[in-house]
Amino acid sequence: MATSPLAARHNSDQAVWNRVLRVHAHVERELAAALQRRHAIGLSEFRSLEHLHRSETSELRMQDLADKVGLGQSSVTRLVGRLESAGFAFKDLCPSDKRGVYAVITDEGRQRYEAARATYAETLSSALNTLAADPELGATVRALRTPQD
Repeated sequence: MATSPLAARHNSDQAVWNRVLRVHAHVERELAAALQRRHAIGLSEFRSLEHLHRSETSELRMQDLADKVGLGQSSVTRLVGRLESAGFAFKDLCPSDKRGVYAVITDEGRQRYEAARATYAETLSSALNTLAADPELGATVRALRTPQD
């Protein structure tokens, strides 16, 4: 039986997506291991510190941080609790809305982020370079690295 064009596109899209997921999983594992080993922080903690560091006010509403890191509200609350315990951030109430809670980066959090940033960049490049040489995933990595206009 012949495959319809729609079914062929679906199969092709699924194959592409599976390759992207394999690249993502490999890179995330490498990043998480390097950050934990060298800086004693997890990948979500690093990304949270990055977003807080880049914020003009050094703070983000908890919901905004959750959206940026890709976590649910309860998960980001636990995450910020870990950052608080480590001295990297603290929670603050919004002065105009006492229900609004912000995560605020500390000087120690900035220092940890700055120290970990080079590890993140080096590990990311190394992981992508390794995958670029893989016969199955190389084309996917090259496509992801191609600048878009």
